[in-house]
Amino acid sequence: MVLASLFAALTAVCAWLSIPIPPVAFTLQTFGLLLTLGVLGGKWGSISILLYLLLGLVGLPVFSGFRFGAAALLDATGGFLWGFAAGALVYWLLEGFGRLPAMIGFQLVCYGCGCWWFSVYSGSVGAAVLACVVPYLIPDGIKLWLAYHMSQRLRRHLPK
Repeated sequence: MVLASLFAALTAVCAWLSIPIPPVAFTLQTFGLLLTLGVLGGKWGSISILLYLLLGLVGLPVFSGFRFGAAALLDATGGFLWGFAAGALVYWLLEGFGRLPAMIGFQLVCYGCGCWWFSVYSGSVGAAVLACVVPYLIPDGIKLWLAYHMSQRLRRHLPK
């Protein structure tokens, strides 16, 4: 439980480290989430991510741009936030195939939820993909690679 709480806090710090590029800010949030899942695994990683989302929902400014509350979950980029919860569950389901495929599954679900919700606001799935996915493929690939390798090292130091 302590590690789940610490990783929720780490995710908040990673969300605050951002470059506000409209319409979707570039953050280290997904790095924090992927590291959380990679280190804690599907069950405790999902709990940590749900805790992070709950903290933001009740009013702590843990989301990118120090946003919080239901408004952050319902604005144009809110689909990414609830996509984190859905992605964590997909990670948990795919974990038996290995951490790397599970991390890729998490990232794909985040893209899917975020693009779908953004397309509700933009009126176009194509525009959503161009705005929310294409510019982030390389940076997100780097974050995924770093989280995967860092989680391998960190897991060695945790009690079994």
